[in-house]
Amino acid sequence: MAQLFFLIWSGSSELLLLSVMAFDRYVAICRPLHYGAIMSPGVCMALAGSVWGICALSASLNTGLTAMLTFCGPRVIEHFFCEIPPLLLLSCSPTRLNSIMTLLADGFYGFTNFMLTLASYVCIVASILRIRSREGKRRAFTTCSSHLIVVSVYYSAVSCAYISPASSYSPERSKAAGVMYTVLSPTLNPLIYSLRNKDVHRALGKLLPFCQR
Repeated sequence: MAQLFFLIWSGSSELLLLSVMAFDRYVAICRPLHYGAIMSPGVCMALAGSVWGICALSASLNTGLTAMLTFCGPRVIEHFFCEIPPLLLLSCSPTRLNSIMTLLADGFYGFTNFMLTLASYVCIVASILRIRSREGKRRAFTTCSSHLIVVSVYYSAVSCAYISPASSYSPERSKAAGVMYTVLSPTLNPLIYSLRNKDVHRALGKLLPFCQR
């Protein structure tokens, strides 16, 4: 149950943080002169605290509902770690409420956050298209490119793992998706976000000769 709590807490927090980062990019590109006032240190701390608090409450609720289930059958989980879908398959008590709460959480963290991120990028793209200089467009795009790559990788993996009917649940597909969003995505994040760093470019140039451009 502890593993389940921290898994839900960290996974859902990353989804919310990606939406907050999309809003940060929106302010940086669409309202650059007001960026310091809108994204002040106090606002950033409040946003981060709200993300962790909301996700901790959601994780506590779903973990508590899972802990109330009765597991009287085989205790072998068809996964690398304790997730809600494989745990519900092992329960011999009704799981309707658990399924409903999981679906609501998926809708909020998946669909709602995706739509907020999409809305931010629609405004960003519209703003970039109004920039006349090619250099200005390039700089605006590079500001968002890292975040877009991370969002694409993470949402693809989470969608494969959670956003599917219970009747079509596949342990093997869930395992592959689990590896992507718990191992691959966090491993790639530091590299993706540091690609714009000049020191990283120089280090890659020394390590890989074909990167020296």
